[in-house]
Amino acid sequence: MKKYIYILMAAAMMLFVAGEANAQMGKRYYVNGGWQFNGTVGNDFVTNAQGYGAYAEAGYYISPMIAFGGFASFGTNNEYIPKQTYQLKNGAALTTDLDRSIYQVPFGATMRLRFMHKEFQPYFEAKVGAEYSTQSTYMSTFVNNNDNWGFYVSPEVGFTFFPFHQADFGFQVAAYYSYATNTNKSYGIEGLNNLGFKLGIAF
Repeated sequence: MKKYIYILMAAAMMLFVAGEANAQMGKRYYVNGGWQFNGTVGNDFVTNAQGYGAYAEAGYYISPMIAFGGFASFGTNNEYIPKQTYQLKNGAALTTDLDRSIYQVPFGATMRLRFMHKEFQPYFEAKVGAEYSTQSTYMSTFVNNNDNWGFYVSPEVGFTFFPFHQADFGFQVAAYYSYATNTNKSYGIEGLNNLGFKLGIAF
């Protein structure tokens, strides 16, 4: 009889220790997604900052503070150029207005370091991956597209906030810089630099 009591006590102790360890770890995963505002930096093709973007990311904490995961996002920046005359290489001239667009779709892997794991969780995140981009010029009668791929890297700082104690739901605010190696010699683009911020929900 004592043997079974000892076994039950040992099992209860193991469950207690496991529960304490899980509580110390906090939630082992994160899922974030929402709206993204993006501005291009260092190119003359499109200079406007605009909020035509969205993002999604998820990861798993291998320790209380460090997580690895994946991400994907997209952003579009547009700029209208009023009517003017352009001299073409063959000596002809073209008078038209233009709509220019840079569309970017980065995706890849993330590493997140959070500094606390309670209701308020500030963090630093590093992203690496690939980026697909299209640069387009829309004219009155035709469109000129250039599709390209590049290597993508992005540091990010932000926080998630979980104000509802009875629900695994909160909010995310973050700011980021990104650089992609995409080039477009026709438009003088040697890499794509971006600055932006994100507002989303967190699980």
